Amino acid sequence: MSNPHKGRTGLDRILRATGYSWSGLRAAYSGESAFRQEVWLMVVATPLAFWLGQGWVEVALLIGSLLLVLIVELLNSGIEAAIDRVGFELHELSKRAKDLASAAVLLALLLAGGVWAAAAYHRFIV
Repeated sequence: MSNPHKGRTGLDRILRATGYSWSGLRAAYSGESAFRQEVWLMVVATPLAFWLGQGWVEVALLIGSLLLVLIVELLNSGIEAAIDRVGFELHELSKRAKDLASAAVLLALLLAGGVWAAAAYHRFIV
């Protein structure tokens, strides 16, 4: 059995995919407080990246590390939504899936913090 939605091609597919992506971003911003906080962190930190970074590579790493946090948070939220769709009862596998996704967000935040700390060290101390 084939998926009737997979037959789209060309510009129609791109436009629909873009609409779905915008819907996902809106849903995450309106329904996920952690995502909102990280978006505002990115809004504030992006101009700082241009000031802190010494060259385009550092600026790209600073902004990219924050973008990675948003990406991982979206995946975490998607996993949580899928688990909650199945049911709210406590289950070991549901807990494990949510904990693993949360750990991925933590690692992305630690990576971003490390990148920003290294850039600040390079700019102010070295």
